[in-house]
Amino acid sequence: MKAYIDIGKQILDEGVWLENARTGQKTLTIIGATFEHDLSDGTVPVVTTKKLFWKSAIAEMLGYIRGYSSAAQFRAIGCNTWNANANDNQAWLDNPHRKGEDDMGMCYGVIGRAFPGIEDDEPLDQYKKIVTDLSKGVDDRREIMTFNHPNLIHRACLPACMHTHHFNLLGDDLYLESYQRSSDYALGQPFNHFQVAFLLLITAQITGKKAKKMRHHLSNVHLYENQVEIFKNQQVDREPLALPSLKINPEIKTLEDLETWVTMDDFELLDYQHHDPVKYPFTV
Repeated sequence: MKAYIDIGKQILDEGVWLENARTGQKTLTIIGATFEHDLSDGTVPVVTTKKLFWKSAIAEMLGYIRGYSSAAQFRAIGCNTWNANANDNQAWLDNPHRKGEDDMGMCYGVIGRAFPGIEDDEPLDQYKKIVTDLSKGVDDRREIMTFNHPNLIHRACLPACMHTHHFNLLGDDLYLESYQRSSDYALGQPFNHFQVAFLLLITAQITGKKAKKMRHHLSNVHLYENQVEIFKNQQVDREPLALPSLKINPEIKTLEDLETWVTMDDFELLDYQHHDPVKYPFTV
């Protein structure tokens, strides 16, 4: 994870302070960064300079795949990342479209699994279309799942940060390009980067393809002002360790499996070595 440390140093050295109206916190910001990792060697890009709660990262992506719209649904599978945005975000609490406690609105998996149609058109299940095509060896250069609907941002507790995933097939090798508009570099980035790898691996498994290379493209990359000194003093000078591998239950064979019986017990991170945890404040 040398790239993670190098980009972190770039934020510290070249970042510009910006005001953030939504959070009331300043951010030290750079624009543009890309992570690349070849998964065919069996390793997965997991941060080693601190402890990553990787099961929660998988649970969140599994919730997106299932189209979850409630923080309670995410909690039930071991992910607590949506509690604050669903229940402590004042702008969302005041939003007339909020349906009550734990409601997340129309974001992430809701859009990914049922992108609203126009007039008489049925909602589009983007991920099912991708899985169906790839399983047949089809790549129409439009194997894209987006969690972003610009006209429905006002009906979501948080517009999708990692908003688009584009799959490409070369022979039996499956590639994934993922795009993120906003990256909380201390807390979110290690989480999201691992999720890109997981999405590629699990999609390859249920479509019978081979996971090849992932690229994770970031646009607005930042550290919040209450994270900068912690990152600088506790994490940035740590030496990265060897990367682990992810073992996925081979009995997971279909999208229906992911939608129904899969739990976190079906995944195991092998040979994960890491430095001590680093506690960063979370900004809603």
